[in-house]
Amino acid sequence: MNYAKTTGATVACISCNPNSEMVNIADIAIIPIVGPEVITGSSRMKAGTAQKLVLNMISTGAMIRTGKVYGNLMVDVEATNAKLIERQKHIVMAATECDRTTAEQALIACNNHCKTAIVMILTGLNAQQAKQTLADNDGFIRAVLKQQTGY
Repeated sequence: MNYAKTTGATVACISCNPNSEMVNIADIAIIPIVGPEVITGSSRMKAGTAQKLVLNMISTGAMIRTGKVYGNLMVDVEATNAKLIERQKHIVMAATECDRTTAEQALIACNNHCKTAIVMILTGLNAQQAKQTLADNDGFIRAVLKQQTGY
């Protein structure tokens, strides 16, 4: 942490101990207060769970900030197996309120790129136009919709 600070990096930590050395060094300290463990000497229960929950919140926020979420849907799903292919179809149907056939056709047209299929259905653009418009808007579906519809 000290070395990172010498390079100009912002240093953050997650610690359930507000008096830890990491907290004193970090520029940003996230300190969930969980109280004593049920079993003394075990840090994997309350403290470990709290830290995992904080990391989940941070990663979820990062996914939202980078445009991988539309509404409450994770739209950057890569269909690498049958389960994820089905998930993509359900996401496209939920995001666009379209039927299954429309979702499947849009996904096929854009090589199973969920965000592109959503943009195609919501805007009427073809696969190439939707892909380019997404790229022009840093992958944010909402920005594309605002550009296309004014809303």
